[in-house]
Amino acid sequence: MDLFDYMRTNTMKQESPLASRMRPETLDQVVGQKHIVGPGTLLYRAIKADQLGSIIFYGPPGTGKTTLAKVIAHTTKAEFCQINATVAGKKDMEEVVQKAKDTLGMYGRRTILFVDEIHRFNKSQQDYLLPFVEDGTLILIGATTENPYFEVNGALLSRSRIFELKALEKEDILELLHRAVTDVEKGMGSYRAVLDEDAADFLADVANGDARAALNALELGVLTTPRAEDGKIHIDLEVAQECIQKRAVRYDKDGDNHYDTISAFIKSMRGSDPDAAVYYLGRMLYAGEDIKFIARRIMIHAAEDVGMADPQALNVAVSAAQAVERIGMPEARIILAEAVIYIASAPKSNSVISAIDQAMEAVRTEKTRPVPVHLKDTHYKGAEKLGHGAGYLYPHDFPGHYVKQQYLPDGMEGRTFYHPSDEGFEKEVKNIFSTRKK
Repeated sequence: MDLFDYMRTNTMKQESPLASRMRPETLDQVVGQKHIVGPGTLLYRAIKADQLGSIIFYGPPGTGKTTLAKVIAHTTKAEFCQINATVAGKKDMEEVVQKAKDTLGMYGRRTILFVDEIHRFNKSQQDYLLPFVEDGTLILIGATTENPYFEVNGALLSRSRIFELKALEKEDILELLHRAVTDVEKGMGSYRAVLDEDAADFLADVANGDARAALNALELGVLTTPRAEDGKIHIDLEVAQECIQKRAVRYDKDGDNHYDTISAFIKSMRGSDPDAAVYYLGRMLYAGEDIKFIARRIMIHAAEDVGMADPQALNVAVSAAQAVERIGMPEARIILAEAVIYIASAPKSNSVISAIDQAMEAVRTEKTRPVPVHLKDTHYKGAEKLGHGAGYLYPHDFPGHYVKQQYLPDGMEGRTFYHPSDEGFEKEVKNIFSTRKK
C-alpha cells in the first residue's frame, strides 16, 4: 500500500456513513443473530477456529450479512477478497482466482472471496466460480437478500452452508443506536449528541429490523440539528420523525416477502379474521402490489374457502375485481377492503373443493359409463327413434319442482360427491337434501 492508498483508506474510514463505520470487527461486538453466531453455535465455532467452509448469508437488508463477512475478514488468517456482484465482471473474477492460486501456491494460504449481492451474478458467472470453490482455491461467502434456493445455482448451494439472518429485534437496534451516539472513535460521540429515549424508541421501531436505516437516520439527525444553548445536539422525537418520514416495507414482488404476505393474507381470510386480512391488504397496497393480482386471489378464496356457505361471496369478489380494474387506485383500496372484510367475515366451507376433486378422481380412475338414456339429448335428428329422453321426468311438473329419478350413470347410483356442511347457507342445502331422502 502506497502513501496515497493509505490516505484514501483513512479518509474513507473517517467519512464513510455511520452504518459502515459502526460495523463490528469481532464476534463479541456483533448485535443480534444469536441463533447463528451466538457462543457455541456452528458458525461461531468455525469463525473462532478459522475453519470456515463456503457459506451463503441470506436475509433482509440491514441485518448484518456484510458485517459478518467483515468480522470473518478481521479474524481469519486466510487472504480475504471482496467483490460486489452488481459491478463485478468476469475479468474481476479472473483476477481474484489468479491471485488466489498464487497465494495458495507461494504461501500455502487459502483465499476467502466475499461476493455481496451474489444473486446478481448470472448462471455463467456462478458456474465460473464453481470449480475453484470445489477444489478449495476459493472459500466462498455469498450475501443475498433473495432466497438462495431460487437465485443461486444448485451446484454452488450443494457446496455451501446457508445461514438465514433474521430482521433485528427492536432491542438490538436500540443497543446499536446508543452505542453509535456515544462511540467517540467510530460513532458520533465527538458531536456531544443526546438521543432522547422516545426518539430512540421511535427510530428502533420504524426501522423495521433494518439497522442501517436506523443508523442513517441518527447520523442525519446529528449532522443537521443545530446545537442547543447547553452546547449539545438534542435528537428528540420531532427530529427523529423528520429523519425517517416513512416506514420501510420490505416487499419484493419476486421474492419471499411477496409470497409470505399473500399467504398470510389468504390464511387470515380463511381464518375469519377481518382485521388481519385488511392489515395484510394494506401492506400489499402500500408496497405497490398489483391490484388485479390481489383481486384474483380474493375471487379464488371466495370459491375455495367460502363456497356454498355464502354463495354471495363469489359475486362480491367478482364485482370487486371488475370495479378495481375500471377505477384503479387510490379508490380501489376501498373496494378491495370491502370485499376482503365481507369474505373474511363470511361462514366458511370447502365442500365444493371436495366435491369436484372426488368427481374428477372418479372420472380419472373409473370406467366411463354412458349417460342414462332418459337424460340424453332429444333435439338432434334421430334421437327420438333411438329412445333418447324416454322416461325423463320434468321436475317443474311436480310439487316443489322436484321429483326423484336417476341422474348418475348406471352402476353409480347412490354415489355422493357433495357433502354440505352445517355452515351458513350450506346448512339449508343440507336440510333440503335430508328432506328429499326421506
